[in-house]
Amino acid sequence: YFFFFQESMHAYAANVYTTVIEELMKGKQRKFIAVEQEFFRLWWDMVATDTQKQQVHQLLQEGRLEFVIGGQVMHDEAVTLIDDQILQLTEGHGFLYETFGFRPQFSWHVDPFGASATTPTLFALAGFNAHLISRIDYDLKADMQKNKKLQFVWQGSPSLSERQEIFTHVMDQYSYCTPSQLPFSNRSGFFWNGFATFPDPPKDGVYPNMSLPVTDANLHLYAQTMVANIKERAAWFRTGDVLWPWGCDKQFFNASVQYSNMDLLVDYINKHSAEFGVTVQYATVSDYFQAVYSRNLTWETRDSQDFLPYSTEPFQAWTGFYTSRSTLKGIARRASSLLYAGESFFTQYVWKHPEGSICKCKALKQLQSLRWAVSEVQHHDGITGTESPKVKDMYMNNLMYGMLNVKKLMASIIFDINNAKKNGEVYSSVFTKDSGKPDVDQFVVVYNPLAWNITTFVTVSVSNEAMSVFDELGRSVPAQVQSSVESQSTYDLYILVAISGLSYRKYSIKPLNGEQSAFIGRSIKYKRRDLTRADQQGRQLFPVVNNCYQIVFDQNTNLMHSITDRETNQTVQFTQEFLEYHVNGDTKKGPISDNYLFAPNASAVPVSKAVELEVMSGSLMTEIRQYFYSNVTSQDYIYAVHTRLYSVPEGYDGKLLCHRIEQEYSVGPLELNREAVLRTSTDLNTKQLLYTDNNGYQMQKRPFKVYVNNTVARNYYPMVQTAYIEDDTTRLMLLAERAHGVSSQGNGQVEVMLHRRLWNNLQWNLNNNLTLNDSSVVRPVIWLILGTKAATNTLYQTSGLALEHRPVVLFGALSGDKPKLPRRLQQNSVHDSPVTVPPNLHLQTLSIPGWKYSSNHAEQVRSIRMGKQKQGDADFSRVLLRIRHLYEVGEDPVLSQPVMVDLKSLLKGLGSVTAVEERSLTGTWDVNTLERWKWKTAQYPGKRFFNGTEASEDYIVTVHPKEIRTFFVYFQVQ
Repeated sequence: YFFFFQESMHAYAANVYTTVIEELMKGKQRKFIAVEQEFFRLWWDMVATDTQKQQVHQLLQEGRLEFVIGGQVMHDEAVTLIDDQILQLTEGHGFLYETFGFRPQFSWHVDPFGASATTPTLFALAGFNAHLISRIDYDLKADMQKNKKLQFVWQGSPSLSERQEIFTHVMDQYSYCTPSQLPFSNRSGFFWNGFATFPDPPKDGVYPNMSLPVTDANLHLYAQTMVANIKERAAWFRTGDVLWPWGCDKQFFNASVQYSNMDLLVDYINKHSAEFGVTVQYATVSDYFQAVYSRNLTWETRDSQDFLPYSTEPFQAWTGFYTSRSTLKGIARRASSLLYAGESFFTQYVWKHPEGSICKCKALKQLQSLRWAVSEVQHHDGITGTESPKVKDMYMNNLMYGMLNVKKLMASIIFDINNAKKNGEVYSSVFTKDSGKPDVDQFVVVYNPLAWNITTFVTVSVSNEAMSVFDELGRSVPAQVQSSVESQSTYDLYILVAISGLSYRKYSIKPLNGEQSAFIGRSIKYKRRDLTRADQQGRQLFPVVNNCYQIVFDQNTNLMHSITDRETNQTVQFTQEFLEYHVNGDTKKGPISDNYLFAPNASAVPVSKAVELEVMSGSLMTEIRQYFYSNVTSQDYIYAVHTRLYSVPEGYDGKLLCHRIEQEYSVGPLELNREAVLRTSTDLNTKQLLYTDNNGYQMQKRPFKVYVNNTVARNYYPMVQTAYIEDDTTRLMLLAERAHGVSSQGNGQVEVMLHRRLWNNLQWNLNNNLTLNDSSVVRPVIWLILGTKAATNTLYQTSGLALEHRPVVLFGALSGDKPKLPRRLQQNSVHDSPVTVPPNLHLQTLSIPGWKYSSNHAEQVRSIRMGKQKQGDADFSRVLLRIRHLYEVGEDPVLSQPVMVDLKSLLKGLGSVTAVEERSLTGTWDVNTLERWKWKTAQYPGKRFFNGTEASEDYIVTVHPKEIRTFFVYFQVQ
């Protein structure tokens, strides 16, 4: 687990903290900022001595060591989900507050590749006073720099607007590293400790690229170089305060060399400040923003427009990473979803079953292993796919290990609640079709982690077509069985489940039992069609229909032809094809594509000349399987689509299911230097306008822009969860379970990049093993929704979350011949009080964090200063609850209304609520004491502090559009 970390800790990370702390103690003027908690916590737990720990406490109190951001990592902004950003921030903030009583108030988001408009809102909600970014489009940055517009007040959310705005500083063209050119030396400048070496530090302590040491002979030259750079930058900002970042990636591992040279330079400039016209001082981010804030200027505001995509020069559009390592992106999201389910499952267990026999401390450790894994992969070189294969494997292993732990925990909770004899293993499986033992009588436990009633299908692998499914009361359950795509010998059993919020149901699956059997899906195969010879005149069209849509296929081509929305009778011409962008891998021949960059040689090329079609039809579902071949005689296909249309029997709420056209793709292995896209073309007059989401939180408008160079790549955007195109009447919505690059390269078109396989000879990429030679097969899922704007508005939020948080399926063998379950389970799962919120709210978090800190700040600080922090077990009495409003102001006449929630009544199934405290986003501030700096704007010329939202009376809170409200909830102990 720790291999990669041990290597990084050994090569430089441990030395950064050890030597920096030592050096800070030597000079009162010295300061340092630290960002990512994952490395700091490893140092704190595994390396730091008691003396060093005391020194950290002292330095924090003196303000000479400052934690900025304070999350586990510096998260990516383009391809991460808001829930996971909040998780990793909460994880880091909880540690800092519990250990030091410290709460970060500034950001340092210098390295993510482009900036999302969600981030400023999250940082405002977490109590930050200012936000700092660096990587935005090179041409936009140059323009802002020239016009002194690198600083502004950002209103990242259109609905929360000035209530959650934040002052934002964009770093100038030098970005976050010290300039490395020296006019008087051929060595790199200002990096006296050189650059870290892997895997071992050099034996003689001489690192590569160490700057020329500062001596009497070159002191004046060094000072002149530094002052000239400071003055150049001062011209780009409105105040006389210049933020001059000293350091870079993997710096300060030998802090004594750094500080001793820096001290000489700082002292010299200040002694000659009259001559230089500059004074310099060591500063933290807080010192800098405090200086700018005290100038009392009036700042321009920026609306909710983000800074994506990001280009560094004309042919370097960083839009490839939206899709790189699609498998890692998919697993990261599945892990996040499983964690979400495991947290609420465990929280309910603790409060509903106080007599339960499971060790809570061990259970919390199991959850924590997945919290850490999901947090760390949000790193801007994690889920982005911009790491070496070795590091990618580390992320994958940690995610798989954490997922296994949480599945084990959920299975053991089910055993414990059912008082089952511990005979017969529990087979646990999440979103996979492998149930362990398809031949035995088995049961499945299906948990719905969402706080809404859900009607959907879960899939189980069985060995026989003749199957029956029963619920807890022995009633027959609608199901459909059909031959499996993956293997010849097994069948897929689709079970229709209807489960209330945060509840589970148990179903038994048995070989045929009398009349009550699953419907059997029947297959019709259509012969392979040669697309190059398709006869356009004699079209033979055939429809596939459910209550919401009619999808028409063309038998001449075996391709989709049109979709009709049966509610409005609107028909949209609708075709889909796979294409590939061919890209260059030789730097001598022009721009290259790599993990980060997308640089297509030309337009995308269609990949298949022949398509095979199979239709599996049954009474609950029709599955259309299309296989795309490079020519009529090819043996193997690289591309396939399975499109599923669901029909829901009477008595079930089928609204979401009926409106969902589910597509599962199979793509790969690709040839080298190919980027695979699925292009959907319609006759909607969209004017090439695309909408994509920021982090599953809010939508951004993406008009097509024409550039001198690289127009295709610069019109790619990240789709984390949602994208759509529309005309005046009709909207086509795409919902995703992992991030993809998405673009509209033509009117009425939307294309999704599904997979990339690359190799290039750029030296930096070769040195860091960053060649994306990914020969995997990827199987992403996208749900399509077609309808009027009004209709899709009511569906897309709940559908997107239903795709993200599909039910968790756990398997077990039925032991003995007692299919009837204990009475207790029937009572529990059928008549339990579910946790349910209205469809415009989302129960974003229900967990037991385990932090031991006091929610009274004065008390928390006092206990730390007196060394009386609570030792021992985690605190299980505090429940963390977050509720998010899913809609923007004015987006929908009904769903955009504020909602009143009675927390006591919402959570009555868990027990009797005795106290509720409203907290900042990550839990470390009481909102009533949180006062953020208010920066003056033309809109609000008065300078004031920002306070939290209104306090809730009698456990009733009103949640307004786009708010994310965070609470600590306490229950009466039984």
